[in-house]
Amino acid sequence: MDEPPRGPPPASASSEQSRLKGHLGHLTNQEEVALDEFKKLSADQGFYRPETNTQRASHDDGTLVRYLRARKFVPQDAFAQFKDTEIWRKDNNLDALYEKIDIQDYQEARSVYPQWTGRRDKRGIPVYLYEVGKLDSKKMIAYSQATSKSKIKGPSPSRMLRLFALYENLTRFVMPLCSAVPTRPNPESPVDQSNNIVDISKVGLKQFWNLRSHMQDASQLATAHYPETLDRIFIIGAPSFFPTVWGWIKKWFDPITTSKIFILSQEQVKPTLSAFMDVSSIPKKYGGELDFECGMIPSIDPEIRRCLELKNPKLEELFLTGPTRWVDNEDGDLIALSVGSIDGKPHKEAVATMHSWAVRTATGSRTFQSQRTQQGFSASQPPSQPTSAPHSRPQSKHQAMLPTTVDPSPPQQVQPAIQPQPVVAGVYQQPPPPGMQPPPQVQPSQQIPPPSVPPPAFPSHAQMQAPAYAQATAAPESESVVPNGSVVKSVPAFPNGQNELRNGKAAPPKSIAMPAPQLQRTETQYMTPATEPSELKHFQ
Repeated sequence: MDEPPRGPPPASASSEQSRLKGHLGHLTNQEEVALDEFKKLSADQGFYRPETNTQRASHDDGTLVRYLRARKFVPQDAFAQFKDTEIWRKDNNLDALYEKIDIQDYQEARSVYPQWTGRRDKRGIPVYLYEVGKLDSKKMIAYSQATSKSKIKGPSPSRMLRLFALYENLTRFVMPLCSAVPTRPNPESPVDQSNNIVDISKVGLKQFWNLRSHMQDASQLATAHYPETLDRIFIIGAPSFFPTVWGWIKKWFDPITTSKIFILSQEQVKPTLSAFMDVSSIPKKYGGELDFECGMIPSIDPEIRRCLELKNPKLEELFLTGPTRWVDNEDGDLIALSVGSIDGKPHKEAVATMHSWAVRTATGSRTFQSQRTQQGFSASQPPSQPTSAPHSRPQSKHQAMLPTTVDPSPPQQVQPAIQPQPVVAGVYQQPPPPGMQPPPQVQPSQQIPPPSVPPPAFPSHAQMQAPAYAQATAAPESESVVPNGSVVKSVPAFPNGQNELRNGKAAPPKSIAMPAPQLQRTETQYMTPATEPSELKHFQ
C-alpha cells in the first residue's frame, strides 16, 4: 500500500519564485503565446469576448491562466475544460445563484467546509482552516437533508449549489480583496490560490468513511471548474491508522491535488507553518497567536483592515460570513456588496469600501495616475475620461513587466492647462494660473523702469529638447518686483515638464502648478467579473 506523503514541503516551496512560476506577470514567451492562442480559440468559439474601447473582456487574464496551468499550457486542452465550465455555469445559473442564495443556506454550507481565517501567508495567499473533527454524523446528516430556502434551481442537487456559492466567494470576494492589499509581495500577479490547514485530529475511521462523498464533492468541483485555486494542504493531527487508509483516501482526489498534500507530525506543525506565514496568522492551537477556530468570524489582518472602511461595524459579520462580491465606482474605490436573500427577499447592500489609493498602489494603475495628475494641474480642467468603462482593475496586456521608474516622456493625451512663463518687471505674459491673483493694474507713470540687468534668458523649444539641456541639474531663479512691493520668483521650465532637482528631490514650483511625473507600473487584472459602476447608484 502506498505510503502517504510525510513531512513539510521543501524550503524553496515558500518562496515567491516557486509560487510565481506559470502565473500572470511571470509567464515565459512560450506561455505568453499559449495564452494568446487560448484567447483566440475561445473567442472564435464564442466563449470569450476580448476587451474593446467600450467594454471589458468577458474573462480576466488571471482566470484564463489558471486553466492553462491546469492543462500544462496546452491551449486546446485548456479550452476544452474552459468550455465545459462555461456551459456548466450557464446550466446552473451561477451568477444568479450567488446573487440570490439564501444567506442562511450559505452560512450553513460555510460551517461544513474550509473557512477563511481572515489572514494571509507571507506571499499574500489567503489561509483557510478546516477542522474535520467538528463534522460529526449528526451535523452532516442535518446538512445533507436540509431543504434549501434559495429560489434558484439547477440540474445539480441543492447541497452542490451551496458548495458552488462557496467557491464563488473565494474567487469573487477573498482573492480580489487579498490582491488589492498594497503591501503584498509581487503585486503584478493577482492572488489566485489559497492555502489550507486541515485538522483531522480526533477523527475516527468511521467518520472518515462517512465524509468521503462530502470531501469528494469539493475536490471534484475544484478540479473541474475552479482549477488551480489550491496552493497546498497541510494535514495536521493525522491519527495512527491514517497510513493504513491512505491508499483509498487518495482515490477521492485527483493526482494534482494529492501532490499538494503534506502531512505534518506534531513536531513539524509550527516550524512548517511559520515558514509560510507569520506567527500572528497561525491559530493558537497550532503554536501561533491567532485567536480563531472554525465557526468564528474571520479575523482580518491589520494590513487589510488599514485599507478597508466598513460602512457600519455591525455589518462586519455579514460582510465576512455571507455572500459578498466587489464592484468599482468611478473614483476607483472597490465597493463590497453583500448579496443573497433574506426570508425570500432579495438583499443587496454596500457594506465596505477598499479605497482607491490602496487599489492604485496594489495594481500600479496607470489609469488612476493620469486622472490624478490631470486634476493636479488645473482645477478648472476636469480629468479626461478613459475610453473604456471606468474600472479599478485596468485591463492590461498580460505580463506587462514594467519597472517602477519615472517615465521620461510625458503622456501625449495630457497637456498642462497653463504653459510656464517668466514674470518680467511685474508684467504677466499671459493670464495667471488658477488660484493666483494677478497684480493690480499700474498706470504708465507708475511703471517700474526696466532693470539694468537683463532678465534671465529662457531656452527655446529646440534648446529644451537638446540632450545637454535635459541633463542639467540646476537652473537659476529670477526675481521680479511687482507694484505692490512683493517679490515673485519664477522657475524656468525644465524638459518633460519636470522641475529642477535639489538634494535629490524635486523642488516645488513657486508660481505655477506643474504636473507630477508619470509612473509606469505593472498593471494587474483580478478575479471579479466585470461590473458597471452604475450598479452603485442604488446605494448612494
